[in-house]
Amino acid sequence: MQDITARQELMPRERFIAALERRPIKGRVPHFELVFFLTMEAFGKVHPLHRGYDQWDQMEEKERQLHREDIAGIFIATAERFQHDAIFVHPNPGDLDETRRLLDVIRDRSGQRYFLMLHGDATFGIPSGDRMVEFSYRMADDPVGMKDEAARMVEAALERGRVLREHGCLDGFALCSDYCLNTGPFLSPDQFAEFVAPYLKQLIAGYREMGFYTIKHTDGNIMPIVDQLVEAGPHALHSLDPQAGVDIAEVKRLYGERVCLIGNVNCGLLDTGTDEECIESARYALRHGMPGYGYIFSTSNCIYTGMRLSRYELILDMWRREGIYF
Repeated sequence: MQDITARQELMPRERFIAALERRPIKGRVPHFELVFFLTMEAFGKVHPLHRGYDQWDQMEEKERQLHREDIAGIFIATAERFQHDAIFVHPNPGDLDETRRLLDVIRDRSGQRYFLMLHGDATFGIPSGDRMVEFSYRMADDPVGMKDEAARMVEAALERGRVLREHGCLDGFALCSDYCLNTGPFLSPDQFAEFVAPYLKQLIAGYREMGFYTIKHTDGNIMPIVDQLVEAGPHALHSLDPQAGVDIAEVKRLYGERVCLIGNVNCGLLDTGTDEECIESARYALRHGMPGYGYIFSTSNCIYTGMRLSRYELILDMWRREGIYF
């Protein structure tokens, strides 16, 4: 049977999966963004995550379906306009039943064109500011209780995964617990090895067994724990944050044969840098991410509220010109 990666033109979903599996492809480097928040500027519509549904329970089913169709339309329009190969679906409301209904609408309207993912992390991330002290004390005072909680969170996530696997439609999960600040991980490498890494590895193994792909996201300086992240077995790492000193060239050298890399285009420069700096950041990510395949073009966070749409379009022009496999 012919290898689909040998064809000149792959469907976006095929191209994305090939990159996650680090297989050779021809044509443009896959691309997606974790979130594209500029839907008001691009389409004149409020992003789904910025909508309140206080009266959802009072809506008739017909009205709810109109909301689902509108949300699905925004995700698909974003993928079409900006040539994303994947859609990170952000359900709102976010309960499991509504999530499945929204996935159905997106699949019905787009078929198998796009790779669909949901948030699926269940590991301890950086606690909120008002919980940092409590969290830190608890590691010392109640390590067994924390580990029990970590195990329960993973099992709950895997149970949700089993339901979604049975339902179909979904391709994978973005694991979006943030572990790191710009100066390094919130937990020391030893603490991370005790309270996070085993549960991350268990979570990823469980998703893989169900046939899902996994993308591990965390901002910040991952270098002190990057070996543990790779050892946990995700298909890809995102976002390779250059504002925290993460160099895609170094991560590619160390781990490019084991994991797909996503990101490294400097979000900070898209806000405060010159056009030339933005272009050079995109060029650097492509130059060092593309060799040997296993790279997906992306910013180092997301296209967030307040960013100039023209700056995103600027780096997309660079990607279209130089992000090509021959």
